[in-house]
Amino acid sequence: MASPAPSEGTQALLGRSQALAANLPALLLAAERVASTVQQGLHGRRRVGQGDSFWQFRRYHQGDSAQHIDWRQSAKTAALFVRETEWEAAASVWLWRDASSSMRFASTARAEQKMDRADLLLLALASLLIDGGERVALLGDGRRPATGRAVLRRLAQQIGEEQARPGEKFANLPPQLPLPPYANVVWLSDFLDPPDTIEACVRFYAGMGVHGHLVQVLDPAEETLPYDGHVRFDGMEGEGEERIRRVETIRAGYHRRLQAQREALARIAKSVGWTMHFHRTDKPPQIALLALYTALAHSVGVRR
Repeated sequence: MASPAPSEGTQALLGRSQALAANLPALLLAAERVASTVQQGLHGRRRVGQGDSFWQFRRYHQGDSAQHIDWRQSAKTAALFVRETEWEAAASVWLWRDASSSMRFASTARAEQKMDRADLLLLALASLLIDGGERVALLGDGRRPATGRAVLRRLAQQIGEEQARPGEKFANLPPQLPLPPYANVVWLSDFLDPPDTIEACVRFYAGMGVHGHLVQVLDPAEETLPYDGHVRFDGMEGEGEERIRRVETIRAGYHRRLQAQREALARIAKSVGWTMHFHRTDKPPQIALLALYTALAHSVGVRR
């Protein structure tokens, strides 16, 4: 069955993400890929040995090749199952971005919502990875990692559908699902949850040998707290409201709390060998994307 055509908003987001990816220095991407290829061989390439060891059976999805169906396993139930090898599963990047209500915050009418910026970075990164032959998937959507421009269009459509449901409650943290060693996870969020809950999720994946990249996306007002006088703050996730008569008197304390949160995030990432990136929605997205893709270029496809 043919997929429905992307909405106008989805097409615009997809166009922006592709344009952003196209602006990254081709020389840098080529240099990182050449270095990785010389050391470990072409990423995503099928080869004999440990990489072809059986990893798991998973349900057949539309678009899977019929030759990958394991008919013996499928005969045990009414469903079709695909045999997936360790290398096929490991040579992949799993993307997840926080779609909870707090990510819809923008401090001014002209400012970009945190969710919009996270979606832009996610799709731009997916575009870069797909152009390089990598396989990507949204963590938790049940589909296997794949490559090709059709995959990018599907990602944009899925994200657009979530954006169109602002009243729905989405999780602040990624689902904890089994992934193979050497897989990569990219996690975009405002990371304002308690550090211990974030750390538990990070260590779940790191414990399986998964390498990760965390990107904190904040509105500039969340970093600077620029308000003065009597201000009412409304919680976006059911926290209620908080009225502060002289916001300027708590600014220094607020900055210390935010810095402590960021230091905790950096410590968590460093403790498991992951990377941590900080980004503001009033800064050019190219800066965050370049840093993120450079970090990925050092870990994607590198078998230890």
